[in-house]
Amino acid sequence: MTQENQDRWSAVDHYITDHLVPADEALTAALAASDAAGLPAIAVAPNQGKLLHLLALMQGARTVLEIGTLGGYSTIWLARALPADGRLISLEYSPAHAEVARANLAHAGLDKIVEVRAGAALETLPKLATEPGAGPFDLVFIDADKENNPRYVEWALKLTRPGSVIIVDNAVRGGAVVDADNTNPAIVGTREMYELVAREPRLSATAVQTVGTKGYDGFLLARVVA
Repeated sequence: MTQENQDRWSAVDHYITDHLVPADEALTAALAASDAAGLPAIAVAPNQGKLLHLLALMQGARTVLEIGTLGGYSTIWLARALPADGRLISLEYSPAHAEVARANLAHAGLDKIVEVRAGAALETLPKLATEPGAGPFDLVFIDADKENNPRYVEWALKLTRPGSVIIVDNAVRGGAVVDADNTNPAIVGTREMYELVAREPRLSATAVQTVGTKGYDGFLLARVVA
């Protein structure tokens, strides 16, 4: 990736956003609050957030599970696709990040349908699975520590139903996913996730490479078929 490529990718993202993703006070405020709180600037881009929103709308989702909240930017996009009686549960490892997200969601008027739970997701998910009415979820969005992506997909399968959609972000890792000798835990976890999905008969999936303000990456999209 050259700087010239990155500049062009960013320019196209801005062009798309300017035309198709109008400025929004709550979303802008969420990014500003996250930045002020020192959260890493790794939230999805606006056009990617709009994609999540549209996918949730097309799915007719009433219940959403998000693994990886950060400051709640993607959470806002997803929650806005839900009906008034919908429910979104978002799992965030960092209690400090969770507090920022809760404030951002309250500012967006979504705190009545969104619950942010703090703690390691692999500890939170088993508890969630035992709660009456906690699932099945219509859509699961996974955007957390990449080394645990295989485990997150396994839990997503336990908490969904035939017809549900599972989305895994950052599934290309700048192309490093094709390097079998790469020992970076995020790359190893991403490759293991692909292998799991490929052999899982309950899933029909594809993945898409993307470029933009966030660089070169992509996402995996799967539908639960059985």
